[in-house]
Amino acid sequence: MKMINNDWKEILDNQFKQGYYKNLDEFIKNEYKTKAIFPIKEEIFNAFELCSFSNTKVIILGQDPYHNFNQAHGLAFSVLKGNRIPPSLRNIYNEVRSDLGINTPNHGELTSWAEEGVLLLNTILTVEHNKPLSHKEQGWEIFTDNIIKQINEDNRPKVFVLWGNNAIAKKKLITNRKHLVLTSSHPSPLSARHSFIGSKVFSKINVFLKKTNQEEIDFLIK
Repeated sequence: MKMINNDWKEILDNQFKQGYYKNLDEFIKNEYKTKAIFPIKEEIFNAFELCSFSNTKVIILGQDPYHNFNQAHGLAFSVLKGNRIPPSLRNIYNEVRSDLGINTPNHGELTSWAEEGVLLLNTILTVEHNKPLSHKEQGWEIFTDNIIKQINEDNRPKVFVLWGNNAIAKKKLITNRKHLVLTSSHPSPLSARHSFIGSKVFSKINVFLKKTNQEEIDFLIK
């Protein structure tokens, strides 16, 4: 697994020493040896590598990685260039266009958002080929809950974006009133119409960042 070389290192190292993580690590190592697992080992912690703790202004929670070859690369909702834009991400792009007037790109890679300060964090960081949620309840949820708690404790105002019931369930971890929590239905075609479409989540993020004297996020996909 890739070593983190920014200010997440101490936070993540603290988790790596915990008993639950040692069990998770053993499970993950065995899975990679015997099965097709995504993302590749070197990209499991890409969300942290591309968006340092000090630069994190927005946290968007996903569930688990895409489960086919050459899609997942460690960022929630993002797919490597060369893939068809997934339906949920297509709806996200449509909302960005409707809300901010930004044209939809021809790819689904969200690296530029991560570099802007958006932590694109799945609650489960690995998955077996063609088996969504196959690494559920192996320890990743403990890991990511602890990361959310760590971010919550930091007093620099942040925006937590929780789409769908799985993400909204994490709201209980966000107790610091300095942060803004935005919730809606999931952008999946099955549920986007309930409250995601027209939510203007992206302009709300930037209004909050401006109000708290922070640089706004450039949501243009490079």
